[in-house]
Amino acid sequence: MKSWKSLLSAVAIAIIGLSAHAQQPAPTHRWAIVLHGGAGVIERASMDPKTEAAYRAGLKEAIEAGAKVLDNNGSALDAIEAAIRILEDNPLFNAGRGAVFTANGKNELDAAIMDGATLRAGAVAEVTRTRHPISLARAVMEKSPHVMLVGPGADAFAQSVGLEQVDPSFFFTENRWQALIRELKKEGLPIPPRPAGAPPAPSTPIAEIEPPDAHKYGTVGVVALDRSGHIAAGTSTGGLTAKRWGRVGDSPIIGAGTYASNQSCAVSGTGTGEYFIRLGVAREVCNLVQFKGMPIQQAVDAVIHTELEALHGDGGVIAITPDGQMAWSFNTPGMFRARIAEGGKLQIGVYSDEP
Repeated sequence: MKSWKSLLSAVAIAIIGLSAHAQQPAPTHRWAIVLHGGAGVIERASMDPKTEAAYRAGLKEAIEAGAKVLDNNGSALDAIEAAIRILEDNPLFNAGRGAVFTANGKNELDAAIMDGATLRAGAVAEVTRTRHPISLARAVMEKSPHVMLVGPGADAFAQSVGLEQVDPSFFFTENRWQALIRELKKEGLPIPPRPAGAPPAPSTPIAEIEPPDAHKYGTVGVVALDRSGHIAAGTSTGGLTAKRWGRVGDSPIIGAGTYASNQSCAVSGTGTGEYFIRLGVAREVCNLVQFKGMPIQQAVDAVIHTELEALHGDGGVIAITPDGQMAWSFNTPGMFRARIAEGGKLQIGVYSDEP
């Protein structure tokens, strides 16, 4: 009888101990966030100081918005959406209101988002009326049974879940329109009519405010780690200048331009999407981390400077791991980029000779 009482007592003590352990707060991680605004032919000689300052200010505004969410104990997904929405409204970047034009004179927007904790993902392509494609991608992930929606159906779904809709002319910017005209002339293709609802054409030619190819295939993207230890990735783009035939690049393709898993890392890419799709760049980086145990910087360098270059592809990636490692790598003359970790200093870069 005494042995049974002793056993029951031991069990009770164990249960009390487990209960007390369960009530202890989960360990808190230091948050971190990395952002890119596209890679390409971005050189000091072809960008005036005023334009460069505007780009750096845009990167700063976006990453600080994401950092604020994380510092208030928000999720990595919330931080990514907040930062990318700002970039989508900034006409300097090839996403949302700064999107480039197709050969038919339209803005067709793509985006994707992925949750590293659950491997849930959402993506959209050829969106023309939804103001914030990144929010639509998240809605696809959270409010539909699907991963990817395209074209008018994606916009219709956006409207059904209450996301802001705009006239396609909302995305028009004169600088991107002029870039389209230059590219179509170069390719010997017809120039489409000026889009309905666009402001009148300028009476004198406008000066280029950036290097000619800086956003030929630019993108914006964010990866983040929150205090719960979860990571996520998001990407948004206007695609390729003068693209035809409904072309879709890597940005909305899970595993190519966007990927996140708490078992490895979160990645967002920018560059010539066809090569990123063939390599599965985002997932390839994560595979090197998960299965070969590579530090994240070594992994992104291996994919961008060895595997991607072997195919003669160009572009770059940003990445983050659940233990807070941050990295970026690119094989172009520049990539708009920024990163910050909790308690650390904000770092912003544009050119390849910056850290």
